[in-house]
Amino acid sequence: MRDIMPAMDDAQSAEIAGWLTEAGLAGTPETALLDGFCERCVAAGVPLGRAHLLIDTLHPVHEGRIVRWGYGAAEPALLDYGRTSPVDSLGGARGDAAEIAKQAEAAERWLRSPFHHMLQTSEALLRRRLTAAGDSEFNMMPDFRAAGMTDYVAIINRFAAGGTLGEMDCLYSSWTTAAPQGFEDHEIAALERLVPYLALAIKSVALTRVVATLMQTYLGRDAGQRVLSGRIMRGVADRIEAAIWFSDLRGFTRITDTAPEEVIPLLDDYADVVVSAIHDYGGDVLKLIGDGTLAIFSSGGRENACRDALSAAIAAQRGIKALNEERAQERLPVTDLYLGLHFGEVFYGNVGSRERLDFTVIGPAVNETSRIAAMCRSVEQPVLASDAFAKAGDNSSRLISVGRYALRGVGRPQELFTLDVDGALARRP
Repeated sequence: MRDIMPAMDDAQSAEIAGWLTEAGLAGTPETALLDGFCERCVAAGVPLGRAHLLIDTLHPVHEGRIVRWGYGAAEPALLDYGRTSPVDSLGGARGDAAEIAKQAEAAERWLRSPFHHMLQTSEALLRRRLTAAGDSEFNMMPDFRAAGMTDYVAIINRFAAGGTLGEMDCLYSSWTTAAPQGFEDHEIAALERLVPYLALAIKSVALTRVVATLMQTYLGRDAGQRVLSGRIMRGVADRIEAAIWFSDLRGFTRITDTAPEEVIPLLDDYADVVVSAIHDYGGDVLKLIGDGTLAIFSSGGRENACRDALSAAIAAQRGIKALNEERAQERLPVTDLYLGLHFGEVFYGNVGSRERLDFTVIGPAVNETSRIAAMCRSVEQPVLASDAFAKAGDNSSRLISVGRYALRGVGRPQELFTLDVDGALARRP
């Protein structure tokens, strides 16, 4: 029988609670919060062996985050996990078979977890001695026993209704020990007393991360960061030079009329290709307008910005070709991209009313880019670039003129250029 450690005293509890408060205010990362908490608890006599924290989030891909303590260096302390909802809740969304199988497995693990059981029974604390007889009750019990753990405690700290954000309504935590006799009652009481402080610190860090994610998801990476840094006043805009990207999908109206149930999956598939290409080459997507995409490339001056934008255009064309082959095999509607590229001066900042602002780019150069994209249909070219764009850096070696055209709302005819594909003219016969 192990020596009984004295119960954690008030001074030790206060020291741990104070440290959590300061660390939470400082924005200490989740892994450091859990490490510091567990180390202090062990020093105060609570024989922790392993610890897990789970907190839901608001993210387009991930459902939540797991933080772990007590594992080997080869095992990650931080994991973002995907959806745990049942597969039939996807609502018919198109997905990779392996991804659907992975989600089904995650859903099954969740349904067999202690936390799911606690939500069904409204328990705030669950304790189980880790014995062979209890292996079948919950899915992770055999793993804990195999690691030498003897006792398991799960705690749910729920947030009040006004303090929830999406499904982030509580902190799930579990605590195990390898002590032969398991946890003492006073040790579990100490965890019950201190974990709420940990929950508050974790929630603070999680909310900061969620806000940054939402800003980047809905405003774009650069625009979201600018808003978070304080650029939120109406009428505040920077005058910048940028390569401007405006694209939309060919025949989108026809697809919506003939196969309306395919519209959302189609938009998602093509947006994945377009946005990934833009991001891979340093661009910022500012707006998704139905089937249209507005983006800018502004790093490194005119030559670098235009070179990156053209590289992204080529990557997008290749990605769409591969996507079309994949969708055609599945007998799904396919389409192509119409893309206009231009370089010019724009106003980049907040525009709108007092109650509803948009962080975007405006100016004649933006309008001209839209007109160039619209000319793709008339010229029957997937990509058209302005003279200002084509003559930047070495872009002229990858582009070829298709002639001069009058653009609606633009005072003089513009010479437009398209991609020179493998040395051949990318133009109609």
